[in-house]
Amino acid sequence: MGESKRIGILTSGGDCSGLNAAIRSVVHCAGEKGWEVLGIRQATLGLMARPPQVTKLEIDQVDPLLTSGGTMLGTTNKGDPFAYPMADGSLCDRSEEIIAGYHQLGLDALIGIGGDGSLAILRRLAQQGGINLVGIPKTIDNDIGITEHAIGFDTAVNIATEALDRLHFTAASHSRVIILEVMGRDAGHIAIAAGIAGGADVILIPEILYNIDHICHKIKHRQEQGKNYCLIVVSEAVKTQEGAAVTMTNSLGQSRYGGIGQYLADQLSDRIGAETRVTVLGHLQRGGTASPLDRLVAAAFGVAAVNLIEQGKYDYMVTWQNRQVFAVPIAEAIAQYRAVNPGDTLVKTARGLGIYLGD
Repeated sequence: MGESKRIGILTSGGDCSGLNAAIRSVVHCAGEKGWEVLGIRQATLGLMARPPQVTKLEIDQVDPLLTSGGTMLGTTNKGDPFAYPMADGSLCDRSEEIIAGYHQLGLDALIGIGGDGSLAILRRLAQQGGINLVGIPKTIDNDIGITEHAIGFDTAVNIATEALDRLHFTAASHSRVIILEVMGRDAGHIAIAAGIAGGADVILIPEILYNIDHICHKIKHRQEQGKNYCLIVVSEAVKTQEGAAVTMTNSLGQSRYGGIGQYLADQLSDRIGAETRVTVLGHLQRGGTASPLDRLVAAAFGVAAVNLIEQGKYDYMVTWQNRQVFAVPIAEAIAQYRAVNPGDTLVKTARGLGIYLGD
């Protein structure tokens, strides 16, 4: 057994299934080496607090969490620490407070689990303050460059697919067009994967332009074949046919994607008069029991991250490529945004199945 270390771990950005499985993996692997693991609460907010908000993580504590959704440590996707919103409306650089929290805890390294935005912020903090950082990718959108799998994506696809499986029966029973709006901030990975797996007739993703008249033609063609219903999957980031983003603004003035499903329903109803219904999955895709694949990927990532710390290999993110886990520089990983490429296998598969994708 090598030199004992004290490492911190935090989850940052939106929650998803598989985060607890990754935390559990880190605690188990570190425990095998005789290391101490401190769980940092509410991401960088826990390091900003005084005293820093942490919990010593033990194997007995994390073992029951393998299948649990969310994150036992809490998370945040608000408040850039380099321009943190204060009570008086001003913005304040609080990065040094976070860096001081890391050093106050006497940490030898920090494992950050997050998407490209969170990892970019964590890396900037690490570069500024001498933090030994290792990254683990998580995002239901699966849009982080280089890695084939990010924690949370497979579970989100499973939930969207199950929704389509259930909607089939209602659509057929009532001769309806049913639109399922799924998450996907800028990428259509969830929509195309779930759409193929769930037997959708139309899949709309932000990477490929579409034409509403062509969708109408698809619906009418199915009717001519004696198929009196149609299932459409649309990513929330898809724009109107005219190219406008469809967003909703909450009471705090925050704007988020949402509403493209209803826009399409209105357009289709006006053109073909079909009875149309919309289901918006929203945050249902983030919760629930993690799929076996998400648990496996989380376990592999957790072990690999601890091993990187043992090797003294920092400023790296673990990735899944060709059935293996590799380490790549964080800067390289987050620089390569991974959208759906029109030449991807799943795009070719959908078109080969006669699914309308656009163009």
